[in-house]
Amino acid sequence: MVSEQQLSDAMDTALQTAQRGHRGANPLVGACILDEHGSLIATGYHQGAGTPHAEIDALRRLGRISRERAATLSMVVTLEPCNHTGRTGPCSAAIAQAGIGAVHYAVGDHTSASGGADYLAAAGIKVSQARHTTSTRELNHRWFRAKEQGRPFITVKTAQSLDGRINAPDGTSQWITSAESRAHAHSLRARVDAIVIGTNTVIHDDPRLNARTADGTALPRQPHRLVMGQRDLPGRLALAFDEHWEQVRTREVHQLVSRASELGYGHLLIEGGASIASAFIAADLADEIYCYQAPIIIGAGDSSVNLATTHTLGDARAFRIDAFSNETLHRLGPDVLLHLEPLPRPL
Repeated sequence: MVSEQQLSDAMDTALQTAQRGHRGANPLVGACILDEHGSLIATGYHQGAGTPHAEIDALRRLGRISRERAATLSMVVTLEPCNHTGRTGPCSAAIAQAGIGAVHYAVGDHTSASGGADYLAAAGIKVSQARHTTSTRELNHRWFRAKEQGRPFITVKTAQSLDGRINAPDGTSQWITSAESRAHAHSLRARVDAIVIGTNTVIHDDPRLNARTADGTALPRQPHRLVMGQRDLPGRLALAFDEHWEQVRTREVHQLVSRASELGYGHLLIEGGASIASAFIAADLADEIYCYQAPIIIGAGDSSVNLATTHTLGDARAFRIDAFSNETLHRLGPDVLLHLEPLPRPL
């Protein structure tokens, strides 16, 4: 029989395993499978939207076993198994089909995917919920907030000098950061549903906004492009290489987010310029920030963030290094990637 201590230890392992993934349209989730003696025999995690969920990943790593053997096993998961069909099937049904005897989860799912615990219990599986879940709740606190607000998960990206500049006084900005940082940024583009950029950046830089390798080859998964702003755009744009782009004629971030939700986007990447990124941060819509920090000082030029002046330090907007990220402080050639998130609200 699996003890409470073994379940607690397995939950810690699941939490650590979850951190191998990436947040976005889906949360970070980790799963462990224990045998009848409480020994760890398989782990799994969710790598990102469209990939197998943590529970399915753990079952695949477990391999084929008899239903008699499966009935003696326990699965420990950081989030209640889902009970809906999206890009993948419901995890609760897969667990029941595998014949797992018990499921122990940390955080209840109150989104549209909820109901997994009830489904499992109705299937005759022993279901229990962890008592102390502060860490597992904090793991996805901004993802849950995005779901509560009925909007996509939003990532803000910036590349800057040590003094927070995104260009020189003459307007040059290529390249502040290294080739390694740019490669990482393209992998980030490939994970999101859509990139948001302002009309001013489109007119002045005419970016393509696709995701590509270092040699310029397009990656298999490409983001859609949303241009935010009321200015008329030129007739020919590099980003208009296919039909998956749109201008949203607004300067109001909530209207942009509403349109992105209508289009079914679950993960937005805000690339700029500085005014657009600042507007999302000011509206508390930045669920995470990827800051590519180059080891140079420019001394003048545009700032990466343009927020209203803070007159006292106590009123400054507070972020923290993402405590659960696999890229918390990441060396990229000469640069450093800072993966930041807003402070959690009190539970």
